[in-house]
Amino acid sequence: MKAEVGGCQCRKQSLIEDARKEKDASALTTGEPSEVHGGGLGEGCGTTLNIIFTARSPSVSSLNAILKILEKYEAHVHHMETRAAIRFKKKDDLECFVKCFIHSSSINICIYSLEKVAGDVKIVRDEALPTFPKKVKDLDMCQHAVVKFEPHFDRDHPGYGDQEYKKRRAYFAELAYRYRDGDSLPRIEYTAEETATWKQVYKSLSTLYPNYACKQYLDGFHQLEKYCGFSETSIPQLQDVSNFLKEKTGFKLRPAAGLLSARDFLACLSFRVFPSTQYLRHSSAFMHSPEPDCCHELLGHIPMLADREFAQFSQDIGLASLGVSDEEIEKLATLYWFTIEFGLCKQNGSIKAYGAGLLSSYGELMYALSNKPELQTFDAEVAAVQPYEDNCFQPVYFVSESFEDSKAKLRQYALKIKKSFSLRYDPLTCSVEVLDSLQKVQSTLHQIKDDLHSLCSALDKLG
Repeated sequence: MKAEVGGCQCRKQSLIEDARKEKDASALTTGEPSEVHGGGLGEGCGTTLNIIFTARSPSVSSLNAILKILEKYEAHVHHMETRAAIRFKKKDDLECFVKCFIHSSSINICIYSLEKVAGDVKIVRDEALPTFPKKVKDLDMCQHAVVKFEPHFDRDHPGYGDQEYKKRRAYFAELAYRYRDGDSLPRIEYTAEETATWKQVYKSLSTLYPNYACKQYLDGFHQLEKYCGFSETSIPQLQDVSNFLKEKTGFKLRPAAGLLSARDFLACLSFRVFPSTQYLRHSSAFMHSPEPDCCHELLGHIPMLADREFAQFSQDIGLASLGVSDEEIEKLATLYWFTIEFGLCKQNGSIKAYGAGLLSSYGELMYALSNKPELQTFDAEVAAVQPYEDNCFQPVYFVSESFEDSKAKLRQYALKIKKSFSLRYDPLTCSVEVLDSLQKVQSTLHQIKDDLHSLCSALDKLG
């Protein structure tokens, strides 16, 4: 998501800043209601509420009392369902869900009355339930590119005055916008000028990797040289790289017109899809780029996505982003910034780079591994709110003990994010399932038991 090879970084804003802009724009265009217990919606209007509560035994009398309260405050019930409560020992307890429309002036007193006769009363407005992609083909709608860095709009862009370059960029953008999940990735006939730019970047960076890159990166990079045509003289085709990643970690690529919005980009990661640009930076400034280009994607991100642990870590950040508030998107974008873009890790007593923003940046890679910046042990909660720098090198970098350790810390962080639902990714159907019923949870547990049975059988044979 960020690209630069040497010197001072030229991106003026980042994935994090884009997340903040999304939040600000949302606040201006949507009338977000206040919290239910904080005054309601004001007089003269109503809202649809989803109310979840526990009817204590004897259940029939409890339900009768609850329905009388809803009737008293003129709540129009659209849907109601019950199921056996699994959190309480009494077998007659019921967990209940009611969807109803109620006048705003009655909300607080209605909820107060419900709390007198029911347990664990919780409320979620329909308006607060965000939509998000649930199938991989839904990513076709997640293509909201942030255009502020493009040569057509940014006067500081190296290609702003180059009409041929702008025409070439428009061609790449059209290919990306026309792409749909399941299509073959466009094969590009790169020009001699584009190939020369790639060669300069490739030569500058590849000399640093043996001393500065982590083992996982080096393993992936060498395999990409062997199987996907990574070399100084040719720019790899996305379809070949995507096929390689699919076999290694289940990740695949899709073309991107440019820098995507934070929410869309993170949503793609949740399906093990990485949006990649296909254009190259302007030849007059090959040492840096104000936006991600295929040098940044292919040399920075792709080798790491060939590692299973890192691929899982990337997907976990994506899954944590689905359905969360704009504030949480901003924090997850910051986590992404300090890990996937600028992360460091310990290996064999040394500190190595695994972040794409470092591994595609000649200047910052050497700076990050010098004695100049501050290095902190990776802590997801600290990294999520760490101030960042986008127009110069980072003053602080986070060092992971291992990808397994970082993955565990990220999952602990994700568990604390407030959501009214839980999610499960199904790799067989490449879809996300909302675990909103006991039946779905039981089905998932059954699949896990089958997997554990297979593993136990394997252990028995080995033993």
